[in-house]
Amino acid sequence: MATYHIETYGCTSNRGESREIERRLRDGGHRPAEGPSEADVAILNTCTVVEKTERNMLRRAEELSEETADLIVTGCMALAQGEQFAEADVDAQVLHWEDVPTAVMNGECPTPTADTAPVIDGEVGILPIARGCMSNCSYCITKFATGRIDSPPVAENVEKARALVHAGASEIRVTGQDTGVYGWDEGERTLPELLDRICDIDGEFRVRLGMANPGGIHGIREELAEVFAENEKLYDFIHLPVQSGSDDVLADMRRQHSVEAFLEIVETFDERLDEWTLSTDFIVGFPTETDHDHAQSMALLREVRPEKVNVTRFSKRPGTDAADMKGLGGQTKKDRSKEMSAAKREIVGEAYESMVGDERRVLVVEEGTGDSVKCRDGAYRQVIVRNADDRGVEPGDFLDVAITGQNTMYAFGEPI
Repeated sequence: MATYHIETYGCTSNRGESREIERRLRDGGHRPAEGPSEADVAILNTCTVVEKTERNMLRRAEELSEETADLIVTGCMALAQGEQFAEADVDAQVLHWEDVPTAVMNGECPTPTADTAPVIDGEVGILPIARGCMSNCSYCITKFATGRIDSPPVAENVEKARALVHAGASEIRVTGQDTGVYGWDEGERTLPELLDRICDIDGEFRVRLGMANPGGIHGIREELAEVFAENEKLYDFIHLPVQSGSDDVLADMRRQHSVEAFLEIVETFDERLDEWTLSTDFIVGFPTETDHDHAQSMALLREVRPEKVNVTRFSKRPGTDAADMKGLGGQTKKDRSKEMSAAKREIVGEAYESMVGDERRVLVVEEGTGDSVKCRDGAYRQVIVRNADDRGVEPGDFLDVAITGQNTMYAFGEPI
């Protein structure tokens, strides 16, 4: 697991985002370092309120890029003026704060602790359904901590989900290192059954499926897509990390799936669902990735057009096989990451622009910045409703909204 250093500047909203970043990193098994020089990655959550602040942010980013192996810049300046960091030749990834934890995890599985149990965080009930995975990725250090998949029975997880609903959760997040291989240790593929039975629980709530690697999902893709199509409570959303568009690189990563298998899963969901959100991950700059391999990843990104994309620059984890490979130069990784991130923003922006003018049923999940709330529609797309207090809107509410605009990473909705 990685060690991290995080610095936050600006308003209360920025501090709240940093707390959420840190919570997700800790849930994933990562730990804070004593300082930036001891960290595997430094995270700078920026402010851009005045010109002097901008200069201070650039200067601090330059300092941190010299002190630590990897730097991630997020926050207001990253979103509004992210190009300034590249223009100042700061070697950093510029990311929306929600993408920071995935980038830090370097494509690795999340790593729940040994005593992981269901918890409620506001309106969200977090349900870890298993521990461990069936993969042996060459770059991932997680497997050293968690071992092979260990799946509690379906009935046990259903009762845990029921308890979360009875405790007031409006959204159940089904999590695990690789939810797609749930039940494999018992010789069964029971994820579709589990999701179906959770959706049968009485109450008004939504269910989100967490990360599922293509190698585990491929064999149950037809059955799983049918469960999605039949259950309104289940968000039409799947996090399916492909990591590369090159079969050669996937083999070197030991990812246990091919590009063709990934595409077959996407095609199955396209056939069964009128609208759904594909979330995927790419690692750029893997040691064996050639210019042609990178071009294949870019082509795959543009072909499937996922509506949520996590782009991670490869970094070595001690003790992994990939750590012994001769790495690519930092500038190569930086350039490839920049190209893919630009394509990602275009694709995601188009998806949210296509929503403008629609009416959507959304669940209010949490408070946002100022007097706003964050909502999710049936495909787990994020919708922001402003002036929430004046409208009497609060987390846990279901409401109908008209989509009036978008800001690349989310849409704006007006209650109707």
